[in-house]
Amino acid sequence: MVAALAAVVLLVADRRARALSMLGALVLAPVLLLTDIWNSPQLNIVHRHPLEAMVGAVVVVAALIVAAALIARRPWLVAPLAVFALPFRVPISTGGTANGGTSNLLVPLYFVIAAAALAWIYAAWRTAPEPERAPERRDGLIEWVVRLLALYLVLYGIQAAYSPNFEQALQNMVFFYVPFALLLCLLRTLAWDRRLVRDCLAVTVALALVFSVIGFYEYATKTIILSSKLVIANDLHTYFTVNSVFLDPDIFGRYLALALVLLAVALVYDFPQRVQARVVVVMAVLWACLFLTLSRSSLAALLVGLAVVAALRWKPGRALVVAVVVIAIGAIAVAASPKTFGLNQGINGASSGRGGLVSGGLSLFGDRPLYGYGSGSFVTEYRRHNRLTATSLSASHTIPITVAAEQGLIGELSYLAFVICAIVCVVRGARGDPVRSAVAAAFIALVFHTLLYADFLEDPTTWVLLGIGLALAAAPSSPSDGGDSRAGGRSARARATVSPGAAGEPGAAS
Repeated sequence: MVAALAAVVLLVADRRARALSMLGALVLAPVLLLTDIWNSPQLNIVHRHPLEAMVGAVVVVAALIVAAALIARRPWLVAPLAVFALPFRVPISTGGTANGGTSNLLVPLYFVIAAAALAWIYAAWRTAPEPERAPERRDGLIEWVVRLLALYLVLYGIQAAYSPNFEQALQNMVFFYVPFALLLCLLRTLAWDRRLVRDCLAVTVALALVFSVIGFYEYATKTIILSSKLVIANDLHTYFTVNSVFLDPDIFGRYLALALVLLAVALVYDFPQRVQARVVVVMAVLWACLFLTLSRSSLAALLVGLAVVAALRWKPGRALVVAVVVIAIGAIAVAASPKTFGLNQGINGASSGRGGLVSGGLSLFGDRPLYGYGSGSFVTEYRRHNRLTATSLSASHTIPITVAAEQGLIGELSYLAFVICAIVCVVRGARGDPVRSAVAAAFIALVFHTLLYADFLEDPTTWVLLGIGLALAAAPSSPSDGGDSRAGGRSARARATVSPGAAGEPGAAS
């Protein structure tokens, strides 16, 4: 049911119908979660102290109302607030997860999404229905991206019914897919002018620099702040990896790699020299910290993103030549010293056992090729079929393999169709446009990273990049050429957040 509500939010054009679906999703998602874990040890404190729990709930609701009122007055705040909240996760015991009952939840981001959704619902409901008008020409590709995404969410919800790990599927739905679907809808309805894009980039770069400083501190003091698992791993190896405020070096590396891709656009387009000089300094800092993560998947994603930036700026042939040269240099370096890159252990050893996960996932897919083992079931089924495998090597690190094993061809085909359409949509028309090129390159780099690590739709960055990319693809002009609508244009931006004909909406003119 909650998956269907999220799909309606993505698909429906009528703002009041969307508002009702948003409200239903906001209420139903936490109700489903509480119902599932009500008798679990994680809620013992609520059972023992019901009055305090009720007071806490009232305080949270009051804070949401205040935040919603602020966003209703300044709808553009949704974007920088969401971008700011993206990296921050809070470890909370939920039960039924692959991490021993602990989920790292994006609590600040959930707060921003809930407040923004309430503001959108209020604005949509208080606005009088628009008179009927002639249908506008629609962008078919954008509509197909949204339809395929909605289809995947519905299939995931349906295939959770026969999953041996229903709790994990439920948590993926209520912690990731439903709130992020609301976020994508909210971002698509904003008017993305130059200043809003610049604000979001500034927030991203500022956070990346702060996180890098923390990473340098970790490396200098050989101290890990958050992850006890990484402390143990560093003690067992001669090298030392950093993770800053993230729980995994690969997640930190992904964040830095995407920030570097976004910044690289300033170096290949005609930006002022003083801007390019600052960008070079910032990129040098971020690159140095990315190297300290030793995240090979993030380094590969960075190369892919830079290749896309080059291909969208110059002729693809030139970008291909540069890519071949870089790959050749990398191959020579690996051949000269394979031990440095961990390749003396073989592919499976160099990838920390991920090669075994791929072969195990393909084996699971071969057992049930049509409909799979059910949503969220990979860890459970992989452990059942590979009982001698270590617990830490049971979570899939390759999203297409995960989808194939869990959902079979039914889910795999919808996933592949969505990814292909999304990439084509964000790339189409981006050539020569620095903003759209940056978003397209970052999105493709993220998709590539999910082939080596994990977390595609579970990562809010995917939804943010896609939301911005779809909004820019549907906009009549690029934000790099348009004016700043914030000054003297706040009412126009507010209207854009509730109008079904706003940039990126299902009824928007292409």
